[in-house]
Parts: sequence; C-alpha cells; structure tokens
Amino acid sequence: MKHIIILGDGMADEPVESLGGLTPLEAADTPSMDRLAGMGRSGLLATVPPGFHPGSEIANMGVLGYDVRTSFEGRGVLEAASMGINVPEGWMAMRCNLICIADENIKNHSAGHISTQEATELIDTLNRKLGNERVKFYPGVSYRHLLLIRDADKRIECTPPHDVPGTPWQTVMIKATHPDATDTAALINDLIIKSQKILAEHPVNLARARDGKDCANSIWPWSPGYRPSMEPMSTRFGIKNGAVISAVDLIFGIGVYAGLRPIHVEGATGLADTNYEGKARAAIDALRSGADFVFLHIEASDEAGHEGDIELKKRTIEYLDRRIVAPIMEAADTLDEPLSIAVLPDHPTPCRLRTHTSDAVPFIIYHPGETPDSVTSYSERAAADGLYGLMKSTDFIEEFLKV
Repeated sequence: MKHIIILGDGMADEPVESLGGLTPLEAADTPSMDRLAGMGRSGLLATVPPGFHPGSEIANMGVLGYDVRTSFEGRGVLEAASMGINVPEGWMAMRCNLICIADENIKNHSAGHISTQEATELIDTLNRKLGNERVKFYPGVSYRHLLLIRDADKRIECTPPHDVPGTPWQTVMIKATHPDATDTAALINDLIIKSQKILAEHPVNLARARDGKDCANSIWPWSPGYRPSMEPMSTRFGIKNGAVISAVDLIFGIGVYAGLRPIHVEGATGLADTNYEGKARAAIDALRSGADFVFLHIEASDEAGHEGDIELKKRTIEYLDRRIVAPIMEAADTLDEPLSIAVLPDHPTPCRLRTHTSDAVPFIIYHPGETPDSVTSYSERAAADGLYGLMKSTDFIEEFLKV
C-alpha cells in the first residue's frame, strides 16, 4: 500500500457573511474532494496541543504525528535543515522575516511577497554589515530567511509578524522570559533597529518604492530553538522511501528530520501562482518510482487567508481540487500498488482574522476497499459528521498508515 497526504495549508476557515454564511471551503467548487469524501471516511483533527501557538510548524508536525511537547525546537532550526545549513552546538536558529512597516505599524509579514532575488540581495547586505562571529544571516525564499546566533538563550517571547498586521512594531519586540535571556533579547532588538536603517537606504527598496511596491524595511526574527530530536518516520511507521514536496523551507525542514526526501518543483512559489501541475506530477512520479509515502504541501490558501482575501482563498481551494487532487486520484489506478489518500489543512487561517487559529480541521482518509461513512462532501461542517469524530494528531497518522 502506498500513501499520500495532500495538505492545503490554512485551507479551513469560518463562515463568511459575503459567502452567504458558508466558509470558503464550503463555497468552493470541489468535485474531486467531494468525491473522495464519498469514497472514504471523514473527521476533525486537533493538530495543535493546548498551550501551543497554532503555527504551521506545530500543526504540520502534528499532522505527521510528532509530539511537539518533546520534539519541537523552533521554526528556524527546521528551516535551516531544509536549506542544508548545519546548526552547530551552542547556536540558536530563528526564522527571520523581511517585513513591511508603514506609519510605525506592521503592514504585512511578507514585504509585499518580495521576490527571492530581491530578498537575497537584502539579506546578503545585512550579513555583511551586521553579521559577525556571533551573528549570521542566511537567505531563503521570498520573505522567509534565517538568523543564527551563538551563545543565545531561547527563553524569549517573540511575536510572529503574520499574527499582528496593523500593530505598532515597537509594542511587539522581543522580550526576555528569563533573566538569563536579557542579553539575547537586547541583541535581537538591536539587530531589528539597525536593519531598518540599512534596508531603508538599499537600492532594492528604493526601486520598490519608486514602483509603488511595499518595501522590505525591517527584519523580524521569531521562533527560536536549537537542534531538535525527531525520530524518522521509517523507524516509527516502517516507511521505506518517503518524500516531501512543498515551496516552503519549514516543510522541507520537517521532512528532513522526519527522514523524507525533499523534492523541489520548478515554479513552486507558495502563492496562488504556484506550479500546481508540477507538484502533482512530482508526487505521481515519486509514487511510480518507488516512494511509499508522499507528503504534498500546498501553501497558497494560507497566504490568501493572511491577506484576508476571501475570493482568492476560495480560488486557491478550487485550484487544489482541480489541479492537485483530481490528477492524483486519476493516477491512483495506474500505480503498481493501491494508494491511500488523505486530504486536510494543517490549521485554519480565517480571512476575518488574517492569522492562524487552533480549531480542529476537517480531514478525509480514503483506504481502497474500506467501507465509506455517510459523508459525501468535504468541508468543516460536513467532516464533523464523519465516522472518525474528533482525532488527535498521533491518532490520525496511525490510522492513515495502518495498512
């Protein structure tokens, strides 16, 4: 038996008045996911344990069955693994966004979805001017980058910038949660302030301003941690040849520590313009060439939720249905082994809130030959009536990989 998880990041939402009280998932035209729901069994999944922030790092590790209370060490170190960057003993890694600040408020977490080429120039400049034997910047993709600090204390309070659009930036700076972390908090806040002067004068931002684009005029480090301890899925579940497909360093990093082979797809952007067809082909090719497990991650719905764009979010869900789920379901009959399929988000990203919530998410599990339940469509409310009821993360992955 082969297995694929198709994850639409942030796909779940709340009822929206402009959609007649439907969620974007309910309002979207999703014949393939509805068909899969009719063939399989549905339920709701709590991906975020109590007391944890509903970040994609927590939720995706939850989907894969990791207990984040013992295995989570921050988002930065996961993204470092994806980038092939070793985090040595004694160093702390942090995700480092390039953000846009306007009128002293955080305008957005993505600097207007700055291009990777522009962002790399900015990060390289910051590393030359602010980097030293203790501080190192590494460029990533678009607005997502990495900051490594030696002899740092992770006991600090950091605010993810996508959680606080419209908030005065000075009110959500780094705070020490232990006296020993005071030096670390002061160092990071100093880097933020110094970055703003450097970035304001950089030719990349001067050109973006002339073109009417949001400027990447500040760094925003968050999610600190050291090297995690994660048991690979091969030893946990007997997966012999697993793969992960995404456009996001975080997901690749989780995959690396989980023992999954990263597959990079040209044109995968993490936005609505991502190469859906290329991702579907990559997943099918991996399954045909020996992979027994594929984790296929699509970021676009989450970004639409952060933008508060209801119609875009609805459209990204329809893209996922038509351009990812449909071809994979069609290809299932051509594989040399039966294919089990799961579809779900990692967390909701309600357009009204423009940030993540901890609410349980709807899922489908289809095992070939297994009697389906009575659910015939895929949505938050439909899945609540499914046979599985409410599951926790370890229950979900164990149920999905049981055959």
